[in-house]
Amino acid sequence: MSSIKKVGAMLKCNLKQLLIFELIFKLLSFLIFTPLFISIFNLIMKLTGYNYLTLENIISFFLNPITLILLLVLVLLMMIYTMFDITTIIIILDASYNGQKIKVIDAMRIAIAKCRKLFHLKNILLAVMVLFLIPFLHIGVASSFITTIKIPEFILDFIVKNKTLLILFLIVVIGLVILLLKWMYSLNYFVLEDVNFKEARKRSINISKKNHLKDLLTITVIQILSSVFYFLFVALGVLVIFLFNKIFGNIIIIKSIFTTIIWFFIAISFIGYTLLATPISYAGISSLYYLHKGKKGEKIKSIKLTSNSHDLKIDKYLKRIVAAFVLVSLILGTVFTYGLYKGKYNLNIEYVRTLEVTAHRGASVNYPENTMSAFVGAKELGADFIELDVQQTKDGKIIVMHDTNLKRTTGVNKNTWEVTYDEIKDLDAGSFLDKKYKDERIPLLRDVIEWAKDNDMKLNIELKPTGREKDFEKSVIDIVEEFDYVNNCVVTSQVYSVLENIKKENDKVETVYVMSIAYGNITTLKYADHFSVEASNVNRALVNRVHNEGKQLYAWTVNTKDNIKNMIDLKVDNIITDNITLAKDTIYESKTSNLINEYVGWIEKIF
Repeated sequence: MSSIKKVGAMLKCNLKQLLIFELIFKLLSFLIFTPLFISIFNLIMKLTGYNYLTLENIISFFLNPITLILLLVLVLLMMIYTMFDITTIIIILDASYNGQKIKVIDAMRIAIAKCRKLFHLKNILLAVMVLFLIPFLHIGVASSFITTIKIPEFILDFIVKNKTLLILFLIVVIGLVILLLKWMYSLNYFVLEDVNFKEARKRSINISKKNHLKDLLTITVIQILSSVFYFLFVALGVLVIFLFNKIFGNIIIIKSIFTTIIWFFIAISFIGYTLLATPISYAGISSLYYLHKGKKGEKIKSIKLTSNSHDLKIDKYLKRIVAAFVLVSLILGTVFTYGLYKGKYNLNIEYVRTLEVTAHRGASVNYPENTMSAFVGAKELGADFIELDVQQTKDGKIIVMHDTNLKRTTGVNKNTWEVTYDEIKDLDAGSFLDKKYKDERIPLLRDVIEWAKDNDMKLNIELKPTGREKDFEKSVIDIVEEFDYVNNCVVTSQVYSVLENIKKENDKVETVYVMSIAYGNITTLKYADHFSVEASNVNRALVNRVHNEGKQLYAWTVNTKDNIKNMIDLKVDNIITDNITLAKDTIYESKTSNLINEYVGWIEKIF
């Protein structure tokens, strides 16, 4: 509890300075540095002759000597920028610890001088601390610029399903947690005591001995309490406004004003909480740093502050700007809200095109993947498309199977190219999910297409080449043409040359390039009619670029409500999912919801 009080005191002393600095930092990130880093990365691609990056060419791109050198420069710039954020916060908190007021411009000036030490060879491991340990563990102490790094959902799903990889992943995470706890105070030593990072790590390890679990618990509690306080603060504020709205809201103009105030209050609270997230976490670390140093009998060194700035004029102009911004926002918000209540604007979300849902390997949550029961289940659940994977057997048959090896789904440790269809047609392809599906078999593509045609079902046929096939693409197209199914399917692959071969066989077949990574101008890939991109790599710029070329963008594999909503907001054309019902329900909600009614309903549910 004493640590939490100290954190509160450290934040309170220079709260305005912390808010101003973090606002400046995040605005610079949004307006200048993030676009700058993206531009540098695009320059690297241009210099190395890459128009786009996908999983097929990304390894060769990163192994290019020019890429390696320039990426090293980019990483160095990111480290400097991130360290500037952390260093400035530590300096402001140090002033608070000593009961001193500090001006933002002074803190930034000192931070710039401290960051020069990053160029010393002995501080090279600082890059590991700043760019890898902190953002990977997501404990809230990193700059928002680097915490945007995320592990793609499909990789996490693969790790979770593979026990060996899951154990290895957990071991790595635990190891990183331990390492971070040992090094946690090294940044304070580095900034406040002017020692190199090697010495800072030694001192951090020394004062953190026997305190790792306690320190982790303290930091965790501080973050949880800050989140709880934020939600309670917002809830109480909204409740007060909502009650006043109930009393005085019979007149539309009054109701419009109160609705605008609620929106404005939530927005300001969220911005404030976002700005304070990093300072709160580092206030916790700094308070423990001073506590442990005191217990060890170490002299607490602080930065001597000198003032040569003109903050009084800045404060005066800043207050005027903030007041003007609040007034204009309230007026414009009230006018807009009044128009909504009067029916001037229609915010019902309707799409010109229909967002389609593809069942990933059929209804694979409830049925064995890539089996007839999974495909029947997908139709019953209302899927628009069924995604299935095809491979070629030793005798040239096109079977529906995701893995190259049969072991996971049938228990037979053989590869698809090593067996004939007669050898596998009676294998149990369902018991791996549940014994009640023991009668499920590995289907032929022709059988699936025949069923799909009878049931008016569209197919997403993904070719999974092993390199041992013979006329693989031709065999698939022959089957599609045999059943006159060209206009009711798309043929997809993660190997671009497969799409080229498909187009040579029949240029009327719609092709989709499946990518884990999609960066750059992928629309120059002329043999791809559309693109299917792993959801975490889908962004508005990519969607707009694809749509501007008259092509569609699919997102895979989207299994959570938040991710589905995000894909809806980004206006993707097709969601590939394991959870068909969740996807269809979420899309329906987005089409029928009214902004005001939804908002008021949400408030009423809470209170």
